[in-house]
Amino acid sequence: MGEGKAKAAKWRRQQCLTQEMARQRFNLLAIGTRMSPTTLFSEEISYWSDEEERLLGLVFRDRTDDDFGWILLARDRIGRFRCVDLTVDLRTPGHAAQGVRQRIADAIESDEIPTLGDQGDETNYPTDLLTVPAGTNPEDLHPHFRILMDTPGRAPARAALREIGPWLAPTDPHFVREFQFSQFDQRMWELYLWAAFRDMGFDVRQPEAPDFLCSRPGFKFTVEATTVTASQRGPLANHPQPKTTEEMKAFLADYMPMKFGSSLTSKLNKKDKDGRNYWERGDAASNPFVIAIADFHIPGGDGNVGSMTYTQSALWPYLYGHRVDYELVEGQLVTKATKGADHVYGEKVVPTGFFDLPGAENISAVLFSNAGTMSKFDRMGVGAGFGAADHCYFRFGLRLNPDPNAVEGDPFMDEIEAGHDERWGEELQLFHNPAARNPLPRHSLPGVTEHYFRDGKPLSYSYGEPVLGSRTLLMHLVGDQKETLSV
Repeated sequence: MGEGKAKAAKWRRQQCLTQEMARQRFNLLAIGTRMSPTTLFSEEISYWSDEEERLLGLVFRDRTDDDFGWILLARDRIGRFRCVDLTVDLRTPGHAAQGVRQRIADAIESDEIPTLGDQGDETNYPTDLLTVPAGTNPEDLHPHFRILMDTPGRAPARAALREIGPWLAPTDPHFVREFQFSQFDQRMWELYLWAAFRDMGFDVRQPEAPDFLCSRPGFKFTVEATTVTASQRGPLANHPQPKTTEEMKAFLADYMPMKFGSSLTSKLNKKDKDGRNYWERGDAASNPFVIAIADFHIPGGDGNVGSMTYTQSALWPYLYGHRVDYELVEGQLVTKATKGADHVYGEKVVPTGFFDLPGAENISAVLFSNAGTMSKFDRMGVGAGFGAADHCYFRFGLRLNPDPNAVEGDPFMDEIEAGHDERWGEELQLFHNPAARNPLPRHSLPGVTEHYFRDGKPLSYSYGEPVLGSRTLLMHLVGDQKETLSV
């Protein structure tokens, strides 16, 4: 056999050892791999792997030289996909794709995969979110963690968390235990934020305080996460049960602003042992400081609607101290911001306007989402191709109506399948503080809906048609029957 025929035969054999990979799957497997400058210098073209996904390949275009290259990724000793080889200065994307596929095949045929990813800088133990201590009584685990681990249809969320865990370096030694036993929702919120910031292209560190330092070339900001939880004592422990439209209106006008306010002011006023507020510690002292909040005070699941799906409208009036009234005049939507009254529930009175409180000028913005839940991790896992066999996933809710005169969102229902294109942070809403000492620049968090209050008027900027609120339906298919497991 001539040299040309031998090379062709080898290439045909090597092609059988590699496969193209969907972008969504690569993004989940490599969720912590990319460093923030990479998008400035390169454009991703295609993704490849071996059949068992022990190796990943990426073909890219060099934005500066307008040529092409490839990168090979392998898992390091604690399970993170990291760069182990690369080639640049190739003429076409076809040459780059062939090069990375040959490199994957060579690694398989030379049996170098077991140690190929070793970097020498790994920690002794990765952050393992899912393995519980030996001898644990299952009844001691948080009920939501048990659902995560015991429900076959939650396999996509487990797959996502398995990839995220090894990249985490929390300074809180109790993070995993709290996630598994006592503070599942709070820790899930932080995991969601980490994934969202990574998906936006930031390098993310987890200092002692605040919870996150996010950075990319020329820009940094810090984030402290908090949640709204059920009150166990005091006036707010007497939870209202709104049933009518008027009762819900009162609930959102008074009770919920107090709940949001309790969590936010706790972070505003908290000091460490040296008397420093969050914005005076570490990198927060010289960069914008954000509080990220989510509402978990009424949990969802098992057919119940979680409070986070309907309480977000209470946050804007509390933060800015104004309510927005609207009317349709000859078919045109006319809005007017009116100074809000104090929030009253029973004998408790809370002044409106969080951004007007003393010290609040140190808060650059408040970040909110109603999507930091197990369902989000399920959808991202399904989109990456980790959907459970004999299960279907549906999402329904309201999206932003692009009609400038709309007063309600557009209803939607989507079936979530492999290839579903969803970003981690697309439901996030950023409320800018008009009096911020160190404001966040506009567009600093890609894809996030941004809210302002300027010259007595509310202003909002959205990208595309973001989801305002939704529920995810998980169905188990048994023969010709469909069993609804959770919402």
